[in-house]
Amino acid sequence: TIRNRIDQFGVREPQIIAEGEDRIVVQLPGVKDQQRAIELVGKTALLEFKLVDEGASLEEALKGNVPEDDQVLYQKSVDPQSGRATKTPMLVKKRALLTGDTIKTAKVNFGDQGGGAHVSLSFDTRGAKVFDRVTAENVKRRLAIVLDDTIYSAPVIQERISGGEAQITGSFTPEEASDLAIVLRAGSLPAPVKVIQNVSIGPSLGLDSITKGVRAALIGALLVVAFMAFYYRFAGLVADFALVFNILFLLAGMAAFSATLTLPGIAGIILAIGMAVDSNVLIFERIREELRSKKSVRASIDAGYDKAFWTVVDSHVTTLITALILFQFGTGPIKGFA
Repeated sequence: TIRNRIDQFGVREPQIIAEGEDRIVVQLPGVKDQQRAIELVGKTALLEFKLVDEGASLEEALKGNVPEDDQVLYQKSVDPQSGRATKTPMLVKKRALLTGDTIKTAKVNFGDQGGGAHVSLSFDTRGAKVFDRVTAENVKRRLAIVLDDTIYSAPVIQERISGGEAQITGSFTPEEASDLAIVLRAGSLPAPVKVIQNVSIGPSLGLDSITKGVRAALIGALLVVAFMAFYYRFAGLVADFALVFNILFLLAGMAAFSATLTLPGIAGIILAIGMAVDSNVLIFERIREELRSKKSVRASIDAGYDKAFWTVVDSHVTTLITALILFQFGTGPIKGFA
């Protein structure tokens, strides 16, 4: 569940490690809004639909005289003018008529004419049947939508709802609505999570590892460039020129998508360089063989490329399939390497 939430949050190469019997270590590289990430990971996200008990006295319940089947929960709201948060008490039934484990999808939508963000829910077949029955049996009653013992809205059921869809409205910012949709899609945690320690690795520690990795990659690339230029002469220089452009385009793509540079990512870049060099070596050796057979330079180049083409394609397709498998079934650093 935690991994599903983090993956949907967009964090690249997270590490989730079990520590002991009751602790989990979560490492999130490149996250800027730490508090938002903590709330996303630690939220239990237990969604419940409960009837509001309007027949009992809320005033008596606030004094401590709560009916046996009821409980007092609070509805959170924010004043759009002042931004001040308020909590309104409500008396609701303890028994949940429907829970979030029947949710099929949850997505963020915005109201008409610039309305605020809300989360639209779609139930699976079982949830849709239960929701249809609940709304049919409780027309004109209020149904509270409760998340982690906080009421987000308590609309009046105007009519039977058979489409298997519902909305959670409230004073959401787009980020809050997005995070809520993420945790609802990923599912609720089986137990509450308590954040014991939050440590941010500063640039000096994280940058040191990355700097060493980049330095090693650059040294390796320079050695490859020197070897290609020395062994293949002019053809090697042409290959080096293409290799430099390949690396620049790769780094430009990472920058365009705001990708986080990690050690597995650096290893993947080094592998890409090695594959590019391997392709050039195959082509050049084929050309040399053709030149030894007394063919012209143009004919040797054409024949060399033709004979090496399918070997190069085969190696790249094999690597691509392996990368897709690692990305699909791998976790954390393995995904980053893929």
